[in-house]
Amino acid sequence: MKALVFHKFGGPEVLQYEEISEPVIGPDEILVRMKAIGLNYADVYRRKGNYHLAGNPPYIPGYEGAGVVEEVGSNVTGIRPGDRIGFADVPFANADLVAVPYEKAIPLPDGISFETASSIFLQGLTAHYLTRDSYPVKLGSTVLVHAAAGGVGQLLVQMAKLLGGRVIGLTSSDEKAKAARAAGADVVYLYSDDWKQKVLDATEGRGVDVVYESVGSTLMESFEATRIGGTVVFYGMAGGDPAPVDPRMLMDTSKTLTGGDLWNVLTNREERVKRSAELFGWIAEGQLKVAEPTVFALSEGGKAHELLESRKSTGKILLRP
Repeated sequence: MKALVFHKFGGPEVLQYEEISEPVIGPDEILVRMKAIGLNYADVYRRKGNYHLAGNPPYIPGYEGAGVVEEVGSNVTGIRPGDRIGFADVPFANADLVAVPYEKAIPLPDGISFETASSIFLQGLTAHYLTRDSYPVKLGSTVLVHAAAGGVGQLLVQMAKLLGGRVIGLTSSDEKAKAARAAGADVVYLYSDDWKQKVLDATEGRGVDVVYESVGSTLMESFEATRIGGTVVFYGMAGGDPAPVDPRMLMDTSKTLTGGDLWNVLTNREERVKRSAELFGWIAEGQLKVAEPTVFALSEGGKAHELLESRKSTGKILLRP
């Protein structure tokens, strides 16, 4: 089979499209012929050597995708060849065939395409737990979303609106501000503005109920834009490491800092299937819109990585075998 691999760490140029051996599945695994593969920053970090990788090269990136079942292990029940499934956290996904553990296999409804599934799993499930678990958005909540035009950001905006919130978005350009408004943000400010003061003005000096903080370097400003007793949910640091937080500030303001990591939520198959089903339902009902992805052939994975790292993309980037 063909796969996108790298033999050494570096830039997109280290990626090669090569013939490698097909995976051999175990009794609790499913062999899936891939139809669409999601590209994520984690793939970039692994290619650069920022994340630990087990084994020896060639390394196969990729953790998210969807396809058709070709073969099932002897212990697998309820899934048969020909079924459509997807996954959010299975390694070696940048290949024609992937061995998927049964516990990580998520059935796809007929109305959900391979492309939609591969666009929604990691980012959609992240936005889902952030708005359902880290800080449950409810009717009347005032929500501040960093990087509101990004993949997770646009989904956060939509889910917060769906759950009854008022959403303020932050973006880096006028073009991205349009994308955030199109996703449903009530108002959008640019990072180049005095956005903290604008947020306070928009909330009559009170501050927002919750900030979904994915930039990192803006953490303290996020606290200043949060109301007394409000919450900052820290789930990323795309803009750099955050400053240390003084617990006395939290005590004095009754504010809460909480962290978020998807893998602490997707702890079993039931959670994966249940949460995905709610996402699929929202999509089917037209309540959650998934931006049209940018699709590259798997053989052009290097170009896809270049686009992702340029930060010029606003939707999901997919690879197609």
